[in-house]
Amino acid sequence: MNRQDWKQKISNPFQVGGIETAVLDNGPGRGTRIAWINTGGGLRYKVVLDRAMDIADAFYNQHSLAWLSHGGITSPQPFSGGGLNWLRTFGGGLVTTCGLTHVGGPEEDEYGQRGLHGLISNTPAVIESVIQPDPAAGRTEMRITGIMRETQPFGPSLELRRTISGELGKPLIRIRDEVANRGNTPAPHMLLYHCNFGWPLVDEGTDIVWEGNWQAREQGDANRIFREGNDFRKCPAPLPEHRGAGEEAAFIDIRPDASGRCSCGLYNARLGMALALRFTKSQLPWLVNWQHWGEGEYVTGLEPGTHPAIGQAAARKNNELIFLEPGEQREYDLEIALLTTEEEITEFLNHKNMNQ
Repeated sequence: MNRQDWKQKISNPFQVGGIETAVLDNGPGRGTRIAWINTGGGLRYKVVLDRAMDIADAFYNQHSLAWLSHGGITSPQPFSGGGLNWLRTFGGGLVTTCGLTHVGGPEEDEYGQRGLHGLISNTPAVIESVIQPDPAAGRTEMRITGIMRETQPFGPSLELRRTISGELGKPLIRIRDEVANRGNTPAPHMLLYHCNFGWPLVDEGTDIVWEGNWQAREQGDANRIFREGNDFRKCPAPLPEHRGAGEEAAFIDIRPDASGRCSCGLYNARLGMALALRFTKSQLPWLVNWQHWGEGEYVTGLEPGTHPAIGQAAARKNNELIFLEPGEQREYDLEIALLTTEEEITEFLNHKNMNQ
């Protein structure tokens, strides 16, 4: 944002962009705190403060980016952590956080019972700070920080401190997460960012962009998409066989660039727009590509994580489960960027280093 573009022309920074908090007053999300963030660069999105500061609706100019489930935003349900109950409160959205101790399907073993994708997405935040942009003072950055705790007596006590930030004039979201063990015993840890994309960004012919060695989650006849020779990197028309519970996924050992950065995303040539997810291989070594092409429920997910979505039991068996020692902390950085110039899109499709 060029200082001379606005000088002596605006009275209030909200005329350009900023963060506005509110409370939903109708429907299943009634009473849920949210924050609308307007970057002033065409990108605006809704942070659900009472749902782990996940991101629901997101728009770039007139185009919706995220897939939203039929249920949309619901209030947090702290006792939804058993079986498939997580799905009852899954609103889709641009980012849904999975973890902090389990990522994958429901399971039970000698270490306990765990529901689909863990507990954290049903946890409200304690808002620590909201920093607004102030162009007159030379500050173009905006950010909101909150703390979520996944804890119980005699059990794991993990804390997620999340900062979502951006800069005026840039269609960019930065998520900085710090996960700390506040308990007095080692705690298992898994984390996955369930990023869900929908129409019109996702449409027939949209390219799904990622590189790396992969394996299909489904095997045998259940795997009809992620097969060698099948073009599973191009979005199809809605598939009748994906009505109801039809879905498939691939677990990807994503390939980083020379600096250790990974990028993946979507390119819609019809819209002249790409969306890039960027993260660090050492922090988030895995990517899940979820494809669910149901009629009226048309979505693909790109999901960076500490593990593929195999569950705590399998990660433990494979000796891959992360344990945080008391007081130990891990940091994670995820960036979501909209690309519209020919140069940006060409770099993205060529998998070059796209650090900004």
